[in-house]
Amino acid sequence: MEVAASAGAEGDLKWSRETIPMVLKIVGTRLHQRDLISLLLVSPWLHRTLVSCPSLWLVLDCREMTNAGNRLVAALSLSRYRHVKQINLEFAQDIEDKHLDLSKTKCSDSLQELESINLNVCQKISDRGVETITSACPKLKVFSFYWNVRYFEVNITDKSLQLIADNYPGLEFLNLTRCVKLTDGGLQQILLKCSSLQSLNLYALSSFTDEAYKKISLLANLRFLDLCGAQNLSDQGLTCIAKCKNLVSLNLTWCVRVTDVGVIAIAQGCTSLEFLRSPLINLFGIVGVTDKCLEALSRSRSNTITTLDVNGCIGIKDPDGVVMNCCNISLT
Repeated sequence: MEVAASAGAEGDLKWSRETIPMVLKIVGTRLHQRDLISLLLVSPWLHRTLVSCPSLWLVLDCREMTNAGNRLVAALSLSRYRHVKQINLEFAQDIEDKHLDLSKTKCSDSLQELESINLNVCQKISDRGVETITSACPKLKVFSFYWNVRYFEVNITDKSLQLIADNYPGLEFLNLTRCVKLTDGGLQQILLKCSSLQSLNLYALSSFTDEAYKKISLLANLRFLDLCGAQNLSDQGLTCIAKCKNLVSLNLTWCVRVTDVGVIAIAQGCTSLEFLRSPLINLFGIVGVTDKCLEALSRSRSNTITTLDVNGCIGIKDPDGVVMNCCNISLT
């Protein structure tokens, strides 16, 4: 019995030391990072196995965490995050510029491969924080900091856009939703220098004018554009945007100055929509468009547009009749 017990113990030990770590090494990439961190505490063998897999530690997720600033600095100090590519601080509302400064000072080596940072709703981040990021993270391709809305304090301004434009000509994704202190001047720097942009989110920014919107036409690779609430966008600006031949998704909700002229220009100019399965055009709340623009969209994009939102478009009288022969289009 002692021999059997000894053999069983050895089998359990082998299972713990070899089999479980081997399995986790395979499935670890599918686990949420917080689950991986919990598994580090299970056993020394699991700890060694997981830490030895660099691909498991390419994402640092501090989303909605309390004390996120100190957690960020502590995590970046660990060798397993030496090659981190994505940092998510969304809704980590206690994160401040000083934490980014500390990360740069203490952990600059861990920031050299960073490609994506999410600072959405981080209300205490200002131009100073963006300056720290641009000086410490040379390879960023994705930058998001929506809803930076502190009206009476210094926060994200055109200075941040200038820093981003100067340091990241290869930027591919930028979300500026509701960063209320931005102006045409800052946006134009982005449009002039970040020619690789594929996704640009300008949701709920009513301060920009056609002077900036026209330069969106410089973004030859642009696929996603959100202009919801662009109250100063006119047909002239939209006609320039129609030069973005690769555009897939366009949100024009509450762009109240747009009329049939601008939408027809989009229908005729954004030729890449011919090759896409599920493009989206949102015209919600635009009172200046009529059945005429729907006819143009139906004729030119009937086989590719799958979703068309015309709610609140009081000038459109018979949307169902216009697109009745276009089986792929679903009106919402």
